[in-house]
Amino acid sequence: MENVALIESFSEFKDDKLIDRVTLMAILEDVLRNALKKKYGDDDNFDIIINPDKGDLEIWRNRIVVADGEVEEPNQEIELSEAQKIEPDFEVGEDVAEEVKLIDLGRRSILALRQNLISKIHEHDNTNIYKHFKELEGEIYTAEVHHIRHRAIILLDDDGNEIILPKDRQIPSDFFRKGENVRGIIESVELKGSKPAIIMSRTSPVFLEKLFEQEIPEVFDGLITVKKVVRIPGEKAKVAVDSYDDRIDPVGACVGMKGSRIHGIVRELGNENIDVINYTNNIQLFVTRALSPARVTSLKLDEENMRAEVLLKPEEVSKAIGRGGHNIRLAGQLTGYEIDVFREGAEEDVELKEFTDEIDNWIIEEFSKAGLDTAKSILEQDVADLVKRTDLEEETILEVIRILKEEFEE
Repeated sequence: MENVALIESFSEFKDDKLIDRVTLMAILEDVLRNALKKKYGDDDNFDIIINPDKGDLEIWRNRIVVADGEVEEPNQEIELSEAQKIEPDFEVGEDVAEEVKLIDLGRRSILALRQNLISKIHEHDNTNIYKHFKELEGEIYTAEVHHIRHRAIILLDDDGNEIILPKDRQIPSDFFRKGENVRGIIESVELKGSKPAIIMSRTSPVFLEKLFEQEIPEVFDGLITVKKVVRIPGEKAKVAVDSYDDRIDPVGACVGMKGSRIHGIVRELGNENIDVINYTNNIQLFVTRALSPARVTSLKLDEENMRAEVLLKPEEVSKAIGRGGHNIRLAGQLTGYEIDVFREGAEEDVELKEFTDEIDNWIIEEFSKAGLDTAKSILEQDVADLVKRTDLEEETILEVIRILKEEFEE
């Protein structure tokens, strides 16, 4: 393999990987010096001249001329008779520069050198990709669907970088075809071996926050601040917003006339229902707003235990709880408070946990997840609705209803 051939392959990498010339020349010199060390034991007395524009590469070995038979360091010294074969008028004590051809290193060394060059360039390239995407963590990124697998979608960006969108980071209603563009946030970047693993997410609350920044000018400009985002991806989200300018209505600005501004975000998230709420430091008011669209009659806070007891009219209870208990769950996550719902006129109601002797704890937990914590809250529901809102069998629900009815009949 000739010097020119190595330079040509070196140039191909420069074009493909867009590595700057100085860095690429440094990589090539480093690889060559490693090869020289293996061959001669040291590389201190070698000069390497690289001219990528001309496709030229020169390696010069510098040695001191000594009398015949007095060579102690073959890599540093050369016998007079050998030096005079290069130039007849050399004398003892002079420096001799002799060109070394790559072929002199041996065929095996040349193959190893090329492989080492490829490896070093890829390593440098991967390090740069890692650094680039590490800086993009938490930012929105767009890439094209390249390959669809069972557990993940493999995306490629315009530079050919591979990005992974795992199944559990996809919105349940997501359906993508090859060649389609996908938006998400860069959630994490890790080095696996020497290769960066770039993970995209569409389920992260940060994705929704960044969509607000992209789609709503006042958020982008900092006039409106997104204080907190909670989501059940593809189902429902609550976003608390605030403005330091009293002239700006943060909720109105985010939603827009007839929902015009938020419509694109809702569509991007598979028609996820988004409640935009005015943030406040007044916890009572914040919990009340978080339970929207339900209207709260009264509220009692236990700040030490981070619990809120909310009193509602019977017709408002289902709104507060929401389908599958989504509304009350998100309200709790948004405010940081455990929210207990009580109905007006339900003073004679009995908490479900009072029935632990007759009803298994895991069943009580399932009802609780759906916001059903009292006997009457269950008895007032239709059996079919209870089946939909919980993971319980109809037979189990009917047995619970029987037990609860007996309590009130007594």
